[in-house]
Amino acid sequence: MISSDPCAPSADASRDLATSAKSEARDLSRVGAFVELAKPGVGGLVILTTLCGALTAPGSPSLWRLLAALSGTSLVVAAANGLNMVIERETDALMSRTRVRPLPTHRLTPQAALVFCAASGSVGLALLFGFVGWLAALLTAAALISYVVAYTPLKKVTPLALFVGAVPGALPPLIGWASARGSLERLAWLEFALLYVWQLPHFLAITIFRKDEYARAGLRVLSVAHGIRRTKVEIAIYSLALVFVSLLPVGLGLAGMGYAVVALTCGLGFLVLATAGLSVRDDRRW
Repeated sequence: MISSDPCAPSADASRDLATSAKSEARDLSRVGAFVELAKPGVGGLVILTTLCGALTAPGSPSLWRLLAALSGTSLVVAAANGLNMVIERETDALMSRTRVRPLPTHRLTPQAALVFCAASGSVGLALLFGFVGWLAALLTAAALISYVVAYTPLKKVTPLALFVGAVPGALPPLIGWASARGSLERLAWLEFALLYVWQLPHFLAITIFRKDEYARAGLRVLSVAHGIRRTKVEIAIYSLALVFVSLLPVGLGLAGMGYAVVALTCGLGFLVLATAGLSVRDDRRW
């Protein structure tokens, strides 16, 4: 005779537990997919530069106003990133660094992604309009529209998309400043210029490293359209421009010698690395 354990689960109960576990795993995977859609790494950098804009503005911003500004901005950034992935889902499937995103892997449908983006963007802009101010909200809306409507489709048309895409990338300091002051002043625009120019060599270096993938995806970045040599030259030119732009606050009496030393040291170091690319043999390693 085989005795049974009255405390052991029945076969039906075991199946129910297994089904429940699988359902929970799917739910967690779906939540993770939405998090990926928002690109929290990029969002974190945007929050950092927004915060810098707010903290460098004269005066002390209200903590609650600042939190509303950062929260609203992060939600709109999540919407912009998600919309970009929806538009580029077929292109993303052709590149190794993007083919594991939620839409190419079918972990999310385009419809679900659009609902997420609409909700995130609407709530974010409502927070900014309601609790921060019209100027910060307007700048954030401009960043969203220019990134999704202008920059994203232009990447398949012309290398000049780089200069369009750098605009929404450089707007966060202005958003932060506007959230603290309700207006924009010279130093805010200089922060915008600094971040705008820095993005140019940064992204061009990526286009060299990922040239084959961009070509396969049909993206007209500079390295694909005009070759690596020209891309290297432009990286050196924009890196030199970055040194001058970073020193403008000193020339205008808006920053002191401590800032000048740090800006000049970092700028020249960046320039040395950038110009070294003109003579290196291993472009990918550089």
